[in-house]
Amino acid sequence: MARLVFFDLDGTLADRQSALSDAVTDLCSSRRLPQAADQWLRIQLADRATANDFARLRDAFGLEASAADLWQEYVDLMAAAVTCRPEVLEGLARLRAAAWTIGVITNGAGDIQRAKLAGTGLADLVDGVAASGDLEIRKPDRRIFELGATRCGVSLADGGWMVGDNPTGDIGGGHQVGLRTIWLRGRPWPDELPTAHHVVDDVTDAITILLNETE
Repeated sequence: MARLVFFDLDGTLADRQSALSDAVTDLCSSRRLPQAADQWLRIQLADRATANDFARLRDAFGLEASAADLWQEYVDLMAAAVTCRPEVLEGLARLRAAAWTIGVITNGAGDIQRAKLAGTGLADLVDGVAASGDLEIRKPDRRIFELGATRCGVSLADGGWMVGDNPTGDIGGGHQVGLRTIWLRGRPWPDELPTAHHVVDDVTDAITILLNETE
């Protein structure tokens, strides 16, 4: 099997939730937004954020700032706030040293996801990135996996792995394109979904499994 692994970003390699909280707090402070706007943003952006959310924010609260400016400020704040633990970065470096090809397949707008990758230092450790906003499709659509493979310069036909926390998007999506899968437990598991090849509590455990495959 090819030494190829795709990782999900949010909730797998990076901690989106704490970054989201910090970014919303800072945005509301910077723009002097009311508490209702803070609450609105936390609800609307809970799963994902796009530029359209900030057009709706502008309309809902009668803001003077343009939606584009609000979105860009949020992107910058998220990039500054998001974190990836040192042991995860070290694990990815070990995979690269063991001749693994590493890709990121993530649901989200391309600009914000790439800003997070740059802000965490992950961008220097991956060979290719496919974000759902690039094609206006989302995992588990097989086309986003195909795009990820293309951007890594490899073929899905050669096999590989998918690591993520979303049962349907990451594990179901990985299964349907012929990848072996490692699930980071946490979300409810749908009864109809085939089981993952491995189940772990931390992404570093997934990296250890992959490194052991190399030996």
